[in-house]
Amino acid sequence: MMANHLMKPDTRNCKRSRELEPQMPDSPLLSSLGKSDSSFSESSGLFYKDEALERDLNVLKIYMESTLETNETFSKRENLPCIAPLVTTVEETPQIISAKVRGHFPKWLNGYLLRIGPGKFEFGKDKYNHWFDGMALLHQFMMEKGTVTYRSKFLQSDTYNANSIHNRIVISEFGTLALPDPCKNVFERFMSKFELPAMTDNTSVNYVQYKGDYYVSSETNFMNKVDIETLEKTEKVDWSKFIAVNGATAHPHYDPDGTVYNMGNSYGPRGSFYNIIQVPPEKVDLGDTIHGAQVICSIPSAERMKPSYYHSFGMTKNYIIFIEQPLKMNLWKIVTSKIRGKSFSDGINWEPKYNTRFYVVDKHTGQLLPGMYYSKPFVTFHQINAFEDQGCVVIDLCCQDNGRSLEVYQLQNLRKAGEGLDQVYNSAARSFPRRFVLPLAVNLNAPEGENLSPLSYSSARAVKQADGKIWLSYENLHSKDLEEQGGIEFPQINYGQFSGKKYRFFYGCGFRHLVGDSLVKIDVENKTLTVWKEDDFYPSEPVFVPVPGTNEEDGGVILSVVITPNQNKSNFLLVLDAKNFKELGRAEVPVQMPYGFHGTFVNI
Repeated sequence: MMANHLMKPDTRNCKRSRELEPQMPDSPLLSSLGKSDSSFSESSGLFYKDEALERDLNVLKIYMESTLETNETFSKRENLPCIAPLVTTVEETPQIISAKVRGHFPKWLNGYLLRIGPGKFEFGKDKYNHWFDGMALLHQFMMEKGTVTYRSKFLQSDTYNANSIHNRIVISEFGTLALPDPCKNVFERFMSKFELPAMTDNTSVNYVQYKGDYYVSSETNFMNKVDIETLEKTEKVDWSKFIAVNGATAHPHYDPDGTVYNMGNSYGPRGSFYNIIQVPPEKVDLGDTIHGAQVICSIPSAERMKPSYYHSFGMTKNYIIFIEQPLKMNLWKIVTSKIRGKSFSDGINWEPKYNTRFYVVDKHTGQLLPGMYYSKPFVTFHQINAFEDQGCVVIDLCCQDNGRSLEVYQLQNLRKAGEGLDQVYNSAARSFPRRFVLPLAVNLNAPEGENLSPLSYSSARAVKQADGKIWLSYENLHSKDLEEQGGIEFPQINYGQFSGKKYRFFYGCGFRHLVGDSLVKIDVENKTLTVWKEDDFYPSEPVFVPVPGTNEEDGGVILSVVITPNQNKSNFLLVLDAKNFKELGRAEVPVQMPYGFHGTFVNI
């Protein structure tokens, strides 16, 4: 167990030239560069060694190397420990059990940490192929006056119940095709291939909130409302009964007044569309779910039958930012997957011949802004934060240069050991935080090749092309030290106070394995890296909880469920001081837990 502080020189005051080619930063730190009186001897005409000059040159070198758009590099890993127990079926723990607290949990920390992820990977002799396919297991840690309890329950979705009754997989998932009923004759089994596949309601990705109620969600058209005290499902909700979409993301955004924004696709004779959804903050009737939801903007896909896959989107005070990336969903392949004997995942392909495009929509009017923003191909699953500054939208993302990571998370890969596991990990893409700057008011007379970003604190560029498009180059929001941690994913911020605003800190998991093996805090201004890790343990997505009454961005704690494949050690809920990443306490639970996806904290 340790917390490492990895520092790089503070370059927050460095300014970027607005020319296309990088210029020397103009900052007070560098203003005396080469002007030291002691660095030159008039009698000899030779420069002597000057420590101040050498320091300034090193600062300049680090600034240029760390902030300009570059491809990250990382060393290959060997002898990775097997993590198969972390992606293996577990038993639920429906009865509340008390955790053994070591250290302390702050007395003000009263509430539920709710987590979700896959927890059952087979029914009878049928086995799931992909990590995303497992049946949703709901976890609840309740903290009250320094004590901690735990319980878990499998989501009683229609899919879970149907599979349980038949003791086999009867409804297809992302990476697993449900086979025909073996009790049917040959002809009936053949004809069943031409029936439309039932859509799963195994909502295993995240907890989301609409009108004060909590739902568990994935990316299909179904959500399941959950009683967060008992973890019982209370209602199944179908997006398509309210608006014309075929699903919605599990990462909506929330305005301070409770208005919720999300995105979902629709498909029809006119092609494929990315739809921005707005859900009002209050119920009209007690039985309301997402009543009143409306599509405020529909963005046509660049290719009618090959829309992009996306997992999240960005939001500022006034704008929605959608990223159309070259991770394509081939609708023909998906529609015919059952006939061809393939899973849905077979229809998702990485096509880097296409660039990545950014769209900006005014969320108050639903108007799509005219700017055409492009960058080199990359994939993002999770946005970190977005904000507005000096007429620009700034969006920070966890980015990968290779979009084949979905293929890596086959269960057979995650359960490998030895050299086979090393090969899988070393072939996987890493995720790194990057900043893009999108100038909103583009002057039609602006000269080609000019950097349109006015932000002196960012090296991200937005350059006008001859065809009027704006070519975006990113700024790295990290130093080389993050490459040693395997990159970062599952980013979280102080959402309640800093979502959509200029911010300084975010938290995530370092990935020196196929699942997170460390917790990382990043200062995006000076690129400081702070790390918590413990050998043989694998922490989940960090959840920030603010101290009541504080306005400090990192004034609070980090909660993370930390698990181990070692059956002789206990899993635990970890609480860290968000400022210094020092451990305050842990609550040990003698229960086997699988590695999960996302969660949230709810005050009680």
